Amino acid sequence: MDLFLLKKIITVLIMPINIVLVLLFLALFLHRKRPKASIKSLVFAITLLLISTLPPFSDRLMSPIEDNYAPYVKQDKSIDYIIVLGCRHTNNPVLPVTSQLGTCSLQRMVEALRIYQLHPEARIITSGYSGSNKTSNAEVVKQALVLLGVPAQKVITENFPKDTEEEALLIAPRVLGTQVILVTNADHMPRSINYFEAQGVNPIAAPTGYWVKNINADKSWPYYLPNGRKLDQTTTAWYETLGLVVQWFKAIFN
Repeated sequence: MDLFLLKKIITVLIMPINIVLVLLFLALFLHRKRPKASIKSLVFAITLLLISTLPPFSDRLMSPIEDNYAPYVKQDKSIDYIIVLGCRHTNNPVLPVTSQLGTCSLQRMVEALRIYQLHPEARIITSGYSGSNKTSNAEVVKQALVLLGVPAQKVITENFPKDTEEEALLIAPRVLGTQVILVTNADHMPRSINYFEAQGVNPIAAPTGYWVKNINADKSWPYYLPNGRKLDQTTTAWYETLGLVVQWFKAIFN
C-alpha cells in the first residue's frame, strides 16, 4: 500500500468521531454478553462526543496551537517569495475559480493576495497536488490570484506535493538564502514551520483562517452549549497535535 494513503487511513481512524463510532459499535457488540462493559463503552462514546462539541473545551484546545505565531504585518525588508501551502479544492468549470477552492485554500489565497499587495516585489509560490481532481490545487489557487489581479508571471506553481513535508522538500531548494513568507492556516503553521526549518529555510509566518478569533471576548449563553462545528475544530486541533508529536519523534530518531 502507498505510504501516503496508509498515513491518511490511520489518521482518519484515530479522529474523535471515528473513536466515538468504534465505541458505539463496541457497546452494541458487548450488549448481551458483557452488559457492564457495553454501558462503559457507551458512556465513553457519549462523553467524548459531548466534550468534543463544547466550544469552551474546543477553543482551549485550539487556541494554544493557533497562537504560536502572530499575524503578518508589513516589514521594511524586501520579500522574495510568498509560499502558499496547498489545501482542498473541487474542479467544476461551471463555478468561478474562487468558488472551486475549499475554505482553507480560499483563506490562504486571500492572505497571500493581501501580503502581495504589501510586497509587490515578491513572487508567489502556490503548492498542492490534484488529488481526485483534474487540476492541481496549486494551479487553481494561481488562477484565483490571477483573476484577482496578480500577474501570471509572478506566480510559480508546485503541482506535485501531497503533504506539507513534501512541500518543504520540493520548495526549499528554490528559496534557500532568500526572504520568504509562509502562508497557511494558523492551526497548521507550527508543523509547517518545523518542516521548512528542517530543510534550512527560516520563513516569516503569515497565519490565516483562525478558528478562535478572541478567546477572551465576552460570551453569551449559547457558547456553552454543544455545537457541531466545534467537533470539526476539535478534530483539527487533535490532528495537528498528533502531527507535532510525530514530528518530535522523527527528530529524535533521525
